[in-house]
Amino acid sequence: AELSTFGVVAHSSSIKGTTAVDIVSGLHWYIKYSCGAHVSWDKTGGIQIASIPKPGSLPRVKDDGVMIQRPVPWNYYQNVVTSSYSYVWWNWERWENEIDWMALQGVNLPLAFTGQEAIWQKVFMNFNITAHDLDGFFGGPAFLAWARMGNLHGWGGPLSQSWMDEQLVLQKQILTRMQELGMTPVLPSFSGNVPAALSKIFPSAKITRLGDWNTVNKNPRWCCTYLLDPSDPLFIEIGRAFIHQQFKEYGDVTDIYSCDTFNENSPPTDDPEYINSLGAAVYQAMSAGDKFAVWLMQVRCPSMKPGFLLTPFMQALLHSVPFGKMIVLDLFAEAKPIWESSSQFYDTPYVWCMLHNFGGNIEMYGILDSIASGPVDARVSKNSTMVGVGLCMEGIEQNPVVYELMSEMAFRKEKVKVLEWLKTYARRRYGKAVPEIEAAWKILYHTVYNCTDGIADHNTDFIVKFPDWDPSVNPRHIISKQDELHTLFGGGRYLFQQQRSSDFPEAHLWYSNHDTVKALQLFLEGGDIVNGSLTYRYDLVDLTRQVLSKISNEEYTNAILAFRKKDISALKHHSRRFLGLIKDIDVLLASDDNFLLGTWLETSKALASNPIDSKLNEWNARTQVTMWYDTTAALQSKLHDYANKFWSGLLEDYYLPRASTFFGHLINSLEKNEQFKMVDWRVEWIALSNKWQAGSKLYPVKARGDALSIARGLYEKYLRN
Repeated sequence: AELSTFGVVAHSSSIKGTTAVDIVSGLHWYIKYSCGAHVSWDKTGGIQIASIPKPGSLPRVKDDGVMIQRPVPWNYYQNVVTSSYSYVWWNWERWENEIDWMALQGVNLPLAFTGQEAIWQKVFMNFNITAHDLDGFFGGPAFLAWARMGNLHGWGGPLSQSWMDEQLVLQKQILTRMQELGMTPVLPSFSGNVPAALSKIFPSAKITRLGDWNTVNKNPRWCCTYLLDPSDPLFIEIGRAFIHQQFKEYGDVTDIYSCDTFNENSPPTDDPEYINSLGAAVYQAMSAGDKFAVWLMQVRCPSMKPGFLLTPFMQALLHSVPFGKMIVLDLFAEAKPIWESSSQFYDTPYVWCMLHNFGGNIEMYGILDSIASGPVDARVSKNSTMVGVGLCMEGIEQNPVVYELMSEMAFRKEKVKVLEWLKTYARRRYGKAVPEIEAAWKILYHTVYNCTDGIADHNTDFIVKFPDWDPSVNPRHIISKQDELHTLFGGGRYLFQQQRSSDFPEAHLWYSNHDTVKALQLFLEGGDIVNGSLTYRYDLVDLTRQVLSKISNEEYTNAILAFRKKDISALKHHSRRFLGLIKDIDVLLASDDNFLLGTWLETSKALASNPIDSKLNEWNARTQVTMWYDTTAALQSKLHDYANKFWSGLLEDYYLPRASTFFGHLINSLEKNEQFKMVDWRVEWIALSNKWQAGSKLYPVKARGDALSIARGLYEKYLRN
């Protein structure tokens, strides 16, 4: 896995490059900056190529050509959980499109985790583990990422044999195409996560049970997975067997392997000597199977003890392998970089990564200035060990502007002047210059795409992340009239962010919604010029949704204030407004193919080979985007709404009844002059959720309604002063 640089040359009649990826990315650069074209994911509006002249009329570049050279060799792509939040229901056709997208962006180091359960099955069965034993080890299709990491076991399963076999076939297609394009795929390796039955088959093996990871009541059926100690000889034996089995199935496709020890779990001890031995064993297991192995490890460990990343413990792990045999992913470098405070990872090569998205949430958000300068600052810093840039989002197909800019940083040696870049971006995305829309993008740059508060942006808007709490008045908190005014439209941050009341939920807001309303107004004014553009339609729906969801937060807050003041009339008024916004946003989302629940559900069923698998897949799909994990009759999952989505169908049939029942209980408590019965609401809601998760209602997969007309109507209804 030698690290070297690549380049692209675009002459007047040809595009040349070191690899197929470089040639394809050179073509992408040419159609962007010579022809004004644009390429994004289909679910974010797709491509705009109407601006490309017909063959024979293509613009020529200058006589001596254009050289675009990578300042760092690697362009990494994916997060270990993207496979569950975004790719889980993909067939080969969708994967083929994604790999083409990767090539256009210059990705040459993609994660390739599909199909590994079939490999693990063969490996563990050679150690006398049965298929029945593995039923409680593998997670269901939508939860495989966390079963692989040892966070949970069995949840969402059992995994069918047909699923494992078909995913293995798909993985071989994926790897073949990646190789054809000159990419270096990153394969999984052994981290010590083992089935419970291994301790019975090898009673003398050093196997410990890890702590609970987010279950409601530490149910051993799902929690507390088993870890084989790295000092046990069996560790290297299993690790070597896994690498060999991958080689047998795929051939010699890579020397780079991903392994994240204790991803969102804590190690049994923080002793540096243990950490060093663990790292050495992980690498020894890799190198026993591939003598040229390089370990790729992501570094963002919030569950580690405070200071872990900046102490001898981290150094012990990074120095547990021979120098040059580890590459670190600085996973959240755009907001919380580690490279500076860790002496550039103690001289270990690293990749500057953008994490950006959590749970595949849909929210307009980004830090464009950090993206445009951070990789350059890191690369030119003293004694830099940076060897690449990377996209490490948990979920894709959102915020296309963020991903286009970050992808370009793989080829840029200088910092990007974001406002100038955005002007050309808008023209390329919509196929023409529209002054109103360009002015809107200037506002968006200073607001939604300028989040500098350091908060990891999960979408916490109350429609999709509904607070699970008792809002009864706490006498220690006195709500003043001035505080209440902060909840009114255009008043900046919400009341609870002003008071910092310990018992009041917070929704993340880092800009003035008044400004984004102005951006929406400009988007609408330019709409007639580009209304036929799918990229415009996507952005219009997304921006309208963004503005209205912030308004809904204010209505929720005002409803709670009314409840605390025992003002039934005001509570009914604001709760009706909140519920009305859910319905209206659902109608808005239904006007664009890319915001539909039905697509997610139908693709899950399409991968099933029989009715039983179809039902299991649909339950997995419905559960991941709602409750996520286990519940009891009166306790919601700790991860409920983590993977929330603004999708038509989900708002109308899931988020709406949840809010409606909650407000109904609040109103009932005031009318009867009784204490709000929190447990009663939870019991009612969890039963409704369980029923919906197990449901089979069909949802549309095609848009209905005119997005521009709907957005204009909602602007008049909610935003016109």
